[in-house]
Amino acid sequence: MASVSKVSILDYFNIVFEGENGKIESNCKACGTRIQAKRSVTSNFVTHLKRKHQAMYDDFVKRKDMKREGFPSAPMHTLMANGGNARYTFPAGAGMGGGAGGMATLDGGGGGGGVSKFDKHDPRQVLISEAIAKMIVRDLQPVSMVENCGFRVLLQLLEPRYTPDPQYYIQNQLLPAYTYQAQVTIRQALASAHALSLSLDVWRASSASSLGYLGVTCHFLSSEWQMRSALLACLPITGNPILSDFEDVCHSHGVSGRAFRVVSDPILTTTTVKPRCLPGFCQEEDEDDVERCTDEEGGIRNGHGGEEAWENSWERDGSVRRVDCFSRSLSHCVREGLRSCTQLASALAKAGHFYRYITTVVPPEKLSQVLDGPGLMMGALGNALAPVQDWAIQLKMLRRLLDSVEVLEEMSGPGEMVLGVSETALLRELTDTLEPFMEAWDMVCGERQTDTQTDVQTDRHVSISLALPCVLGLRKHLSETSTPHCPSLLASLSQATERRLAPILEDPLYITATTLDPQFKLTWSSDPEWHGQVLLKELSKYSADSNTERLPHSHTSPTPTPSPVSSLTRPCKLFSFIKQRPTTQAKSLEQELAIYLREEPTDEEVLHYWRRKAIDFPLLAQVAKRAVTVPACGTAVESIFSKAERCLRPERGRSLPKNLETLIYLKANYRLLWT
Repeated sequence: MASVSKVSILDYFNIVFEGENGKIESNCKACGTRIQAKRSVTSNFVTHLKRKHQAMYDDFVKRKDMKREGFPSAPMHTLMANGGNARYTFPAGAGMGGGAGGMATLDGGGGGGGVSKFDKHDPRQVLISEAIAKMIVRDLQPVSMVENCGFRVLLQLLEPRYTPDPQYYIQNQLLPAYTYQAQVTIRQALASAHALSLSLDVWRASSASSLGYLGVTCHFLSSEWQMRSALLACLPITGNPILSDFEDVCHSHGVSGRAFRVVSDPILTTTTVKPRCLPGFCQEEDEDDVERCTDEEGGIRNGHGGEEAWENSWERDGSVRRVDCFSRSLSHCVREGLRSCTQLASALAKAGHFYRYITTVVPPEKLSQVLDGPGLMMGALGNALAPVQDWAIQLKMLRRLLDSVEVLEEMSGPGEMVLGVSETALLRELTDTLEPFMEAWDMVCGERQTDTQTDVQTDRHVSISLALPCVLGLRKHLSETSTPHCPSLLASLSQATERRLAPILEDPLYITATTLDPQFKLTWSSDPEWHGQVLLKELSKYSADSNTERLPHSHTSPTPTPSPVSSLTRPCKLFSFIKQRPTTQAKSLEQELAIYLREEPTDEEVLHYWRRKAIDFPLLAQVAKRAVTVPACGTAVESIFSKAERCLRPERGRSLPKNLETLIYLKANYRLLWT
């Protein structure tokens, strides 16, 4: 076997002095720090590397491990250079033909000596087990994968000292322990939350499947005026009404009666929104997608007879006040507009084929120079269309495709994918008509990035204060737009906007939320006096309802600790000449509102503004911190449901993991546990 040179910590230091009894003084090669020690006691050198130069320390540990396990420090191609006679030793069981308990070599010879395994409490053993659990959660993989032979061989090759955990340990102990840890953390955070709202997401694996899951997400304001979101529960749908399961989740987490609003979609309460793509632009698009969407709009399954029955179930509980998800309503409007214009289907399909054609024949580095831009990075997407399910991203892609069609045709060479003049005009009309819808979508959802470590959208809370201005802008745009090539598109978009979004303009909740957003106030209003009256009435209702949320079992929100009173303010003879300040009269709600509206609007973030102004406008701040918790966009669990729909659909030959609800729960709360 190739000789292995001695590994010494002194390789990373320059010895400048050597005295009696093995005393030495050395300078660090990286920073020049002088360290004194004995040759026989080198802990000072190790500590210095570990604290100051982590990369060098890791290299030292790696070299020691390689020496201990019999691995040569030189790469394999170097050892094989001299006639191919060098022998490269692998640990036992590493898949290179060695027998159990021995060492296998490339020339087939066997050797003696085994590798000592980690103790079950060794930090390295625990770290690897946690990394495997995180991988299973992140990728929604079945826990049974840890029993696969190939996976175990890979683990043995990467770290021979690691003892793989069996499936039952991960499924019955490790994942439940993480779940319990997340539940405790969430309950502690909710106990001190100043205000909170809830989102309800329900998903079914398919229209014909009874398999489905209920996700309840909480959006709450911490004591530091920071918005947080956490998935309270992911439950399999049973024969019980959804509202009953929802109430059980609220009760178990101590939020019953505390939610300011519950955000859900009354039409699609048992499935994700489908499709969210342009016809011809989704590589994984199923032929029956449109049929399922039409089916789903016909009524609510799982014990609910339809939108009316769903609404009635909420109305029977006066403490639960539901509001539609704005981003989903926006998607429904776009979908109805696309369906109404039949002549768009062929043009979009041809554009989709052209896009797939150029992504196949044109190198990605050249294609990115043409198509890269704000909101769409071709370099990140490569040639894969599967992740591009968002209709807004696909619409941006289509617009850049139209702007660069001549250049792309030159890059791709002659072919039959060229768009005609009439098709180009029709598609340009489509992108121009839907451009404000894209802008509204970007404001609400577009800036949410996907965390590469968790494959979950990062927290970005957008309150419903944006909804009302967006609806006014869409209304104005549609009234001023003409579509000579596709008049049915404009008519359908206008009808859908009036039916789904226009009620927002008269809803006191949206009027209140938008006015209490410092960037808007009442600048959007065509009748400020009337909207001011609506706002005042709504504010009075919340103020009369007490200063805190209605909490069960006499639970009250924590009151801030009063500031300590200075001893200098106490009356005494020494300061008797100082006139006593008159007691400041508390402002009424009308006075606070009047002063607030007289101030100029500001671009300051709404939470920062009300955290700063809570002392000046205490009554308005109490309402503002409630309204800001109501989200205008979807939740993390909704995106996870969408991934499960695309990747884990049973009819595609891949079965759903048995503990999928646990994996979804941990994936949605990933950053809560592991960051």
